[in-house]
Amino acid sequence: MGNNSVPLLEMRGISKEFSGNKVLTDINFSLYPGEILGLVGENGAGKSTLMKILFGMDEIRNTGGYGGDILIDGEKVTFSSSEDAIKAGIGMVHQEFSLIPDFTVGENILLNREPERYSVISEVFGKRLNTVDTKEIQKRALKAIERLGVELDPSKRISSLPVGYKQFTEIARELSKEDDKRNEGEKGMRLLVLDEPTAVLSEHEAVALLKAMKNLSAAGIAIIFISHRLQEIIDVCDSIMVMRDGLIIRHVDKKEADVQKIASWMVGRKVEEKAGNERKKRDISDEIILSVENLKVEMSGEMVRNATFSVRKGEIFGLGGLAGQGKIGIPNGIMGLNLSSGSVKFKGQEIKLNNPALALKNKMAFVSEDRRGVGLLLDESLEWNVSFSAMQVNDNFLKKIGFIKFRDQKAIEDVTNEYIDLLKIKCTSSKQKARQLSGGNQQKVCLAKAFALSPELLFVSEPTRGIDVGAKALVLDALRRYNEENGTTIVMISSELEELRSICDRIAIVHDGEIAGTLDASSASEEFGLLMLGNVKEAM
Repeated sequence: MGNNSVPLLEMRGISKEFSGNKVLTDINFSLYPGEILGLVGENGAGKSTLMKILFGMDEIRNTGGYGGDILIDGEKVTFSSSEDAIKAGIGMVHQEFSLIPDFTVGENILLNREPERYSVISEVFGKRLNTVDTKEIQKRALKAIERLGVELDPSKRISSLPVGYKQFTEIARELSKEDDKRNEGEKGMRLLVLDEPTAVLSEHEAVALLKAMKNLSAAGIAIIFISHRLQEIIDVCDSIMVMRDGLIIRHVDKKEADVQKIASWMVGRKVEEKAGNERKKRDISDEIILSVENLKVEMSGEMVRNATFSVRKGEIFGLGGLAGQGKIGIPNGIMGLNLSSGSVKFKGQEIKLNNPALALKNKMAFVSEDRRGVGLLLDESLEWNVSFSAMQVNDNFLKKIGFIKFRDQKAIEDVTNEYIDLLKIKCTSSKQKARQLSGGNQQKVCLAKAFALSPELLFVSEPTRGIDVGAKALVLDALRRYNEENGTTIVMISSELEELRSICDRIAIVHDGEIAGTLDASSASEEFGLLMLGNVKEAM
């Protein structure tokens, strides 16, 4: 942490309202060069809104602005756009991505900062006739990627990447700015805001990122690190700031905090650690509801080449494993979102692959890990998001008069409000647009949308990504109850083994595109670890 007497950043008396709803009240804190500040709080606590104010985002200006002052190096600043914040040396990696899908990784990393190649023509007729130096783009992009310590091909298109690798691209873009030669009046990156950067990363990838953060801190760059992984906050941060209901509840040195204290400050109550994470053994039918043989899926960054497994009727079946080994690709292939081949039988009947509509008609549903790209109609109301698929697939929430169908508005309102209550979705009403919710609450809407389909088999991919400790338990409990009360078979995909063990009956570990083995959730952690490393014989 820097010892400078003048803070790099001060936020004084910051307040914000959305449509009369106060989301931030009298926020005051300082940040010094090289300091890593951990910012934690439940979804909807106001963390992302505070960072949007700092970054000068349109969403804040278009909703009435904010109260209070922002100071950089002791001088009051007003950012009229995110470009102003960038010029002041502030970089931000958002919880949701701001990438151009049809551009490559390298092009996204150097976006609007592309190195140019001069030619005889441009020397005569001006810089507008310069061409983009693609080799230099590759070189600079690779340098930023190497600082992260991950394998990422700069020539890959963003649209072909899984969520975790999109996240790396975002972070590499901010890191690359440190090496830029800034124009006169601009500063190199001095403050980096990371909003849930490790939520989609494997343990190995997260360690690489935390190491990169420490390197940036040592170089004098301040970091605001927003995360629900509380141990990471303690491991990497100098100080920790806890928000709840738009207020700062605590701002302490990391030496004064531990995971239990932070969790209790976040939720306003003591959070008990469970003695055992594993789910108790249940009597599950021997009837096979889903049989998958030799599944191959074409999904960039995911290796699914020969996946074979079966799921019993009524169980919660887990798919785990390290990032890129294939666990994310399996549901995307079965549900027709990515090109796949092999044999998939549902209730004994062969399912035609590569047909998403047919999968839904067969009473299969999918909550994607990419909630914004696949899961939500962002500019529509919660009512429309929850009811639309069920209306299209099952003719639910419709009134019929002869051959004419009308929307049953009351039924739509009732079911949406039922899931708002069940999942404790923080919103102004069922009429609110999905885009206006926090990331964690958007994830809950994706669950509600799937529940409304009344599926017999539900795939849920990374259901607690970016969700705080309180909401995580609520979402897992909702899945457990939905399984038990409706008899719905659930296949849950997660990067967090302990999360799978807390809810699943059995867990299959995916390694190198295949199922390395399937174990009861109560099996020792070491056995799962061996499977993740591909040591099939030792674990079985």
